Amino acid sequence: MKKILYLSLIVALTTMFSSCDNMLDTKLDNSYGDEITWKLPDYALGVLNNAYANIPQTPNSFGGDFLDVATDNAYCNDKGSDMSKYVMGNISAQNNPFNVWGTAYTQFRNIHLFIEKGLGGTVIFNLPDSIRNQKIRDRSLGEAYFLRAWWGMELLQRFGGISEDGEALGYPIVLKNLTDTDHANSLTVKRNSYEECVIQIIADCDSAFKYLPLDYTGTDEELGIKQEGRASGKAALALQSKVALFGASPAYQPSGSYSISTDSIDKKWIRAVKFAERTINVGSLGAYSALTEAAYVGDGVQAVTNAEFIFRKWYNNNSLERANFPPLFFGNGRTNPSQNLVDAYHTTSGFPISDTRSGYDPQNPYLNRDSRFELTFFYNGKVFNADRELEIFTTSTGVKGRDVGGYDYNNSVTGYYLRKFMSPKKDMLYNPATQGAVNDYHQFPLLRRAEVYLNLAEALNEAAGPKGLIAGSTKSAYDIIKDIRSKNGITSTTYLDEMAANKDLFRRLIMNERRVELAFENQRFFDLRRQLLPLNEDIKGVEITKTTTGFIYSGTNPNEAGKIVESRKLNEQKYYYLPIPYSEIAKNPNLKQNKGW
Repeated sequence: MKKILYLSLIVALTTMFSSCDNMLDTKLDNSYGDEITWKLPDYALGVLNNAYANIPQTPNSFGGDFLDVATDNAYCNDKGSDMSKYVMGNISAQNNPFNVWGTAYTQFRNIHLFIEKGLGGTVIFNLPDSIRNQKIRDRSLGEAYFLRAWWGMELLQRFGGISEDGEALGYPIVLKNLTDTDHANSLTVKRNSYEECVIQIIADCDSAFKYLPLDYTGTDEELGIKQEGRASGKAALALQSKVALFGASPAYQPSGSYSISTDSIDKKWIRAVKFAERTINVGSLGAYSALTEAAYVGDGVQAVTNAEFIFRKWYNNNSLERANFPPLFFGNGRTNPSQNLVDAYHTTSGFPISDTRSGYDPQNPYLNRDSRFELTFFYNGKVFNADRELEIFTTSTGVKGRDVGGYDYNNSVTGYYLRKFMSPKKDMLYNPATQGAVNDYHQFPLLRRAEVYLNLAEALNEAAGPKGLIAGSTKSAYDIIKDIRSKNGITSTTYLDEMAANKDLFRRLIMNERRVELAFENQRFFDLRRQLLPLNEDIKGVEITKTTTGFIYSGTNPNEAGKIVESRKLNEQKYYYLPIPYSEIAKNPNLKQNKGW
């Protein structure tokens, strides 16, 4: 009897969906054979649900870190962490902290088993109600296609790259459950081209869209709000937009004898425009809106259908706070936002702080900034969770404030603590009344409305310039960025107009908007690579001296060298692409490695 391993999914899956009590009360805690698994609906669905369980549940899912600490956005105070080692260049084909190769192919197997045996067999998901049974079958088939696209995208954004001879490569596409013969043949399979992978993910999203509800709303048991958290039609559209953007990006265009024409690249950008516009229009996304702290964290947020978060995870605990609160508030101060990121937020005048017209004062550096600034950072003098002002300074006589680096081993060395995703509850990690900690609900967006608009702005700029349109478009890249900035407190268009002089300048502005809008949502790591932007920027911080009359800030003038906290060692071209695991290359000589590895 062929055995299929179904390990305990109860813990892993109970946080996936809002209606976990009635959806995921499974008993999959042993190994079961085909004759049981594919006859009992809970067991069959458990195989598919496992592909959800391996999607990151929290934003700090990279060895306990946000992926932003592997970029110029932040520093990690745990020097033994995977991300801290990576930024020092400690990565190889044998030791890759971003390796999801085996996980992804395991999920492909689960998905294909479910399609073949769960939907192709005799499983009845709701015996007394044939209509409800068909709804479950259709929805779960749509989910299967979406999850195959999702794991394909995970492979593509991590392992997609250019070979030594210039070929743009993705991953070996698998579209069925492999037989023993197929497994033998897989040892000689080649990586599909990057473009073939893009096309396959787009096709899977189209298939998913056919079977999934646009949103989970209303009271329907299988397609209503109880199922919120599952893949939706809207999520499938947003994933198409994402992969189309990657497919057009400079890092993934072939070179040498594999080179393609400028016209072919332009068509990829137009494709990215079309899929972003389709997501907005067919997905009924509505207009961009600025977010507040309440969108990410707070009691009851798990029950909110947030129009901004198209595909998301939510959970109720205090793990993020334990990792990232300042030590004197019982946290570990793990994630230190960089001065580099702080400097990326423009003033409300619309100018970057490096521009003399911005009105920026390096000695009053946190005044009149883009509204997203306050959502992201805790800084010196900021009241922490309705308790006290943070003391991120050293006095002129050498006495250290309670929250500055050196006062406590884990205090921030950049001079900033992370606010985004953190609970605003007072006494979060230690309540004097109960002598214990409390929890809070957190939302982690995996696909966002703002991301789709930024995808569209980037693609439109590349295809038609800052103010140009393509056939069918109603808004330009300029229009989109203007709307985003104005809703975050920047109403002047003087700088926007200057940057719209050409697509190169406007691209810089768009990438900066992506940086501040999507900070700590694990996007910049991939944005830097796909656009071939510098990976080895020194991480900078601020030093603050308290005097009898106020504070003296050092490191807040962007036109000066500043305080270097860490020098990164990602100096070689190879770091734009991650290595295919050595174990896979060793088994299969037909797998081309990414260049440099």
